[in-house]
Amino acid sequence: MEDALIISKFADERTREEAFGHLLQKYQQKIYWHVRRMVIDHDDADDVVQDIFIKVWRNLEKFREDSQLYTWLYRIATNECITFLNRKKQKQSMSLDDDSSAYLAETLAEGSYFNGDQAQMKLQQALLTLPDKQRLVFNMKYFEDLKYDEISEILGTSVGALKASYHLAVKKIEHFFTSHD
Repeated sequence: MEDALIISKFADERTREEAFGHLLQKYQQKIYWHVRRMVIDHDDADDVVQDIFIKVWRNLEKFREDSQLYTWLYRIATNECITFLNRKKQKQSMSLDDDSSAYLAETLAEGSYFNGDQAQMKLQQALLTLPDKQRLVFNMKYFEDLKYDEISEILGTSVGALKASYHLAVKKIEHFFTSHD
């Protein structure tokens, strides 16, 4: 179902639930993996995704359609991820300036995030050495194959800054692989 139709059906009380069902069907898995790559733990990702779609349910009527629906959803998801990671850092009495790699690396090592190979695990370990925002940019570009202008709209950052951030992330990941052989 097209986004415009989902939005118009959501505006009608009689078809609101049906429209939301279509929205979930279309975007829930993409949003889940966007969140999961940031928070690592499956249960945490489920909680964050639930919070995201509650926010979407409460605010979809106010969506002005000055951006694409998926951009709006990703913006909400990204903000919820950052809020969650900051809350997690505070609970673990870390300052907000610290990166979250320590507890995420522990979660990655203990969890069943991947049933894949060692190279995939090593890539995820490398990603956890990146600052949260840089990891976010890398994930959106590399895994989700979003264009820089789409990421720019979601994050409210210039395309030039995003390209620089992605380039730095790639360099740090390359360095991780060469120094951990």
